[in-house]
Amino acid sequence: MNDASSLKISPRQARACDACKNGRGEYAQIFVRSYLNNRANAIMHEESPLIRQWILLKTLSARHYGVTVKEMVQELGVSEKTIRRDLETFQTAGFPLIECVEDFGRKKWRIDQSKIQPGMSFTCDEAIAIYLGRRFLEPLAGTLFWDAAQRAFKKIRASLGEGTLKYIEKFAGMFHQTMVGASDYSQKADIIDHLMIGIEDHRAVFIAYQSLQATEPVTYDIFPYGLAYHHGSLYLIGRKSEKEEISHWKIDRISEAEVTKIPFQPPEDFDLSRHLSSSFGIFQGDGVVAVKVRFSPTVARYVQESIWHPSQQLTLGRDGSILAEFQLDGTEEIKRWILSFGRHAEVLEPAELSESIVTEARCLLDIYQVPNAKP
Repeated sequence: MNDASSLKISPRQARACDACKNGRGEYAQIFVRSYLNNRANAIMHEESPLIRQWILLKTLSARHYGVTVKEMVQELGVSEKTIRRDLETFQTAGFPLIECVEDFGRKKWRIDQSKIQPGMSFTCDEAIAIYLGRRFLEPLAGTLFWDAAQRAFKKIRASLGEGTLKYIEKFAGMFHQTMVGASDYSQKADIIDHLMIGIEDHRAVFIAYQSLQATEPVTYDIFPYGLAYHHGSLYLIGRKSEKEEISHWKIDRISEAEVTKIPFQPPEDFDLSRHLSSSFGIFQGDGVVAVKVRFSPTVARYVQESIWHPSQQLTLGRDGSILAEFQLDGTEEIKRWILSFGRHAEVLEPAELSESIVTEARCLLDIYQVPNAKP
């Protein structure tokens, strides 16, 4: 990534930055926007017409009073011939692009928003972005979220038109979401609907739940607080009616759900995000545990690329290794994560976690019956 000194910020962006410093905005947002604009220009010069055309569509949608070809040339850093070819592409695709002639014969181009968004408050580029994002909701197919989204997408399709949809599908090929391990909720719509009603109306829900270790479902009343989406699956957060501690239930394991007339009052200070902030995922433990893991140089860069937990502290070693430190309320989920790195991850603390991984490794050796292997 380029450092700050290599970014070329336009005078307009510089003025915006000054305004931010004076309390009229966020400097970081302007800085990031400046960097992305420069990256977009670099990409355009690397012959990515779809990216260029997306930026041009965004410009035409945002400028309600229109924009001249000269202004488009200056902002996108391409030739006038390229701009006019893109405008012709938009017209052929069916975008409501109009050319307005102002005083002294000055011509401006803009998108007629009244034709692209009947009954909606989206601009053209916003409608397209939402429509393209529909594939990221596919793991929720069959739920009320999916049904509502499908109705919204249907309205967007009707407003955009077939020609425009055919054009914007070119953008769809730029994104893909893997579905490994994702849950299928196509048969759980009614269950999720009842849970959502219970959450919203603060009413107990009677459920039938079969835990991973159980041989058959168990029925009881629960007080539902909210839903969390983790690793392709939905989890219900709440508590049993007769217990005080908060519990988690995987939606896949709920076979029945019925809203009761029993009211409940969730804790006033309960916050779903804060509740899960100490977990390394979705499961919770009994107290705060300090975890230290050393990752070899082979996987150090991969570990640095992501935020694995809000509490993480990463320290680069002289040999290129990474020391990762976490403050968690349980170790079961981070144990699975550490095991995924194989010999490239070594647990330094706590001792109990290290011993648990050693036990797991020995069990693996027994399964594969490695001859002469040292435990």
